[in-house]
Amino acid sequence: MRGRDRVVLMGGMIGLVFWLIGSSTDAGTVTARVLPSGDGIELEFPADTGSQKEVIPLFQSGKIRYFSAGIGLVEREAAYPPFGLKLVFTAGGKPFVTGVGVTLRTTKGATLLTIPREQITGPWLFIDLPEGAYEVAATLGGATQTVKNVKIRHGHITTQHVRWAEDRSPPLPADVGPES
Repeated sequence: MRGRDRVVLMGGMIGLVFWLIGSSTDAGTVTARVLPSGDGIELEFPADTGSQKEVIPLFQSGKIRYFSAGIGLVEREAAYPPFGLKLVFTAGGKPFVTGVGVTLRTTKGATLLTIPREQITGPWLFIDLPEGAYEVAATLGGATQTVKNVKIRHGHITTQHVRWAEDRSPPLPADVGPES
């Protein structure tokens, strides 16, 4: 497992732990910022032991930046940087879907971005896009949902829900320990 892959897995697992144990924060007290290095979104939130921090990996392909979030209360309460597109993945009536692969295209069919499912560790995907119209193809367990003509306007966040009738998400890892 490469270092960046480990950060993705651990970032999602940290959020999952907070979701499973029911960690609570006060609404509006979770701050989110892009790290100076540009390779992560830092969440800072109050906890019983003082201020805590979590880093969500921030990826970049060409000029397009993106990150996945939405696991647990901490990630759900954060006010994230204003990326133009927020995709929300649901399946089979479940609000928590991971393992989605995404391809972003222009309305003329040119592929701008392909995001592997390993980089989408939560039910939300934020993509920093310029103004324009796009097509999103999201694949979960071999089933693809396509959303055409997703319009992004400067200064606004477009939220697009992508739903599957059946939950085909991969199982969560049973053991997330150090490499052998």
